[in-house]
Amino acid sequence: MDDRTELSEFLKSRRARLRPEHVGLRDYGRTRRVTGLRREELARLAGVSIAHYTRLEQGRGDGVSDEVLDAVGAALRLDADELAYLRRMARRPRRCAGVAAPSDVPPSVRHLLESFVMTPALVVGRHTQIVGWNQLAVAVFGDFPALPDSRRTLSHLLFAEPYLRELHRTGWERAAREHVAHLRVLLGRYRGDPGLAAHIDHMRDLSADFARMWAEHPVAQVRSRAYVLHHPVVGELTLHGELVALPDEPSCCGLDLFAAEPGSASEQALRRLRSP
Repeated sequence: MDDRTELSEFLKSRRARLRPEHVGLRDYGRTRRVTGLRREELARLAGVSIAHYTRLEQGRGDGVSDEVLDAVGAALRLDADELAYLRRMARRPRRCAGVAAPSDVPPSVRHLLESFVMTPALVVGRHTQIVGWNQLAVAVFGDFPALPDSRRTLSHLLFAEPYLRELHRTGWERAAREHVAHLRVLLGRYRGDPGLAAHIDHMRDLSADFARMWAEHPVAQVRSRAYVLHHPVVGELTLHGELVALPDEPSCCGLDLFAAEPGSASEQALRRLRSP
């Protein structure tokens, strides 16, 4: 995966989604040879020279000031996550040798996992590998501990395990796209991590759905979300997910926690799954 190509394709994808009428430019009805805005139109909106913007869209962001990046981001109507991604991809990456998956979850995190009695919980690494879990997570999301280490990732579960697709049913597309968008956030955050880049390349080869979504260049950090799951034992489950960062554990990206509304049918379903 080449950083310059990634930056170039990201900017082109965001320019392509804008039409002249969307940004207050007149379209005189002439046949347009490009989808969306032309480079010179975008440069004019951003208040930068066409040469400056062309250099950036060619993936050469070295020396571009934050002010120019912010102006380009505003012209492209980037949201906060997209702008942060643009800034990271336009800068020379810091040296990053990558972080190997730990052989075990740190004891403090393990104790925290075990304390979540009514909350399915996962510890997720920066390559989306699942490095820790509690038993309720297994009861809800299937026997992923039985998978080989190389396939025990959120990416593989969503795109290569039929069980997870059936669990989400009509909600699978949204959940999968959210995952791909968050992977791109991680790519910007951990630029130069060879393991993360290799994981993304592997998933593009493995799954046509992953490759399709990746080519659309979604960028969005995982935040609060709600999933309606269709569990084979307890039926419909509505769970609210939160990804909690673990900044002091470099090999662990965060705790992924799922909770049901207190007193709801979904909470009762979790109680049944927790019972031996």
